[in-house]
Amino acid sequence: MPQPPARHSPADPRQMAAALVAAVVSDGRMLSDIALSPHADPAERARAQRLALATLRNIGRADAVLSPHLRKPPPEAVMAALRVAVVEMLDLGAAPHGVVNAAVSALRANKKTAPLTGMANAVLRRASDFDGWSDLPVQRLPGWLRRRLKSGYGEETVQRIEAAHHAGAAIDLTLKPGATSVPEGETLPGGSLRLPLGAQVSAMPGFETGDWWVQDVAAALPARLLAAQSGETVLDLCAAPGGKTMQLAATGAQVTALDLSEARLQRVRENLARTGLQARVIRADALGWEPGTPFDAILLDAPCSATGTIRRHPDLPLIRKPADLEALVDLQARLLDRAVTLLKPGGRLVFCTCSLLPDEGEAQVAAMLARTPGLHVAPLPAQPFGRATAEGGWRTLPGDLPGGVDGFYMALLRRD
Repeated sequence: MPQPPARHSPADPRQMAAALVAAVVSDGRMLSDIALSPHADPAERARAQRLALATLRNIGRADAVLSPHLRKPPPEAVMAALRVAVVEMLDLGAAPHGVVNAAVSALRANKKTAPLTGMANAVLRRASDFDGWSDLPVQRLPGWLRRRLKSGYGEETVQRIEAAHHAGAAIDLTLKPGATSVPEGETLPGGSLRLPLGAQVSAMPGFETGDWWVQDVAAALPARLLAAQSGETVLDLCAAPGGKTMQLAATGAQVTALDLSEARLQRVRENLARTGLQARVIRADALGWEPGTPFDAILLDAPCSATGTIRRHPDLPLIRKPADLEALVDLQARLLDRAVTLLKPGGRLVFCTCSLLPDEGEAQVAAMLARTPGLHVAPLPAQPFGRATAEGGWRTLPGDLPGGVDGFYMALLRRD
């Protein structure tokens, strides 16, 4: 459920962006869980989101510019306003005069931050003269995560991952078979379509007619790997928001989409209705749900750290903590064990996570194979990008294609 509106519910995009950044940094809240002022125009809310995302993606650079001019860190509400202003000036190219005046006026209007308006004015005017923004290092991953990735992939690959995170994410589409109304874009390996940056999805040809849906090019690989066939019974575990459900339904398979969240399942229903595809949608806890009959094939996109999606969610590194990982890995293992019991003999299971961490991918599958007699990794057909892993799975990393992809792990398992 969305949390209460960000601090003071300001209606100005810059103030809303600063409130969002402060809520992420100091309160540890995801951007997607923070409600903005209901009184703001939708265009203003969208601009605030863009400003907040750009600031979080450049928070290290902004701090490098601000730090020489700060005797001590100001309160978080003030620091967030300074960071947003610096990013808007130096990264987004906004006119400094307007940005500085707006930031100072907003701070002056709040009695808690009013005493620091003089300091903010002086700091931002000095920061506006900074030369060399593009030469500053891109945002580094937090130490605990960077160390794990460096151990698994090496320093050079980690730097490529960080560069992809800094660049952000374009919008990729998966086309419904037989689609006739398709936007102009770049066709990617695997068949996904990449839209130009800044594209308004709902205004694109084919949206209303359901000829496609938004889905990262890497996120489209697991359902293709499962290779559902017309007439097969297929279970999509942890199905929301429904991209993989629609891929599976488009094959003609009899698809059951299961998820614990009713709110997220509503998105699945809406997407199915828009695309004209059919699936049985069920809200239930996969660990206790009893389907009655086993399935020919199962796709388990398990809850995970989502570290493979940082290029589109730059708030994640500021929120995820090492302690989060243990509970997620345990849940993934229990869901895997449960999924195998729902398979017919000879059935197949694709396990995937949108994580960069081997703990949530390679190590998870290796442990599953060791404790589950009669389960084995099936040989993988060549994938359009990424790399094979030692235990027989497949991994994508954010720097695998120009313009980036989500980091994913996937493996195809068969039950004897």
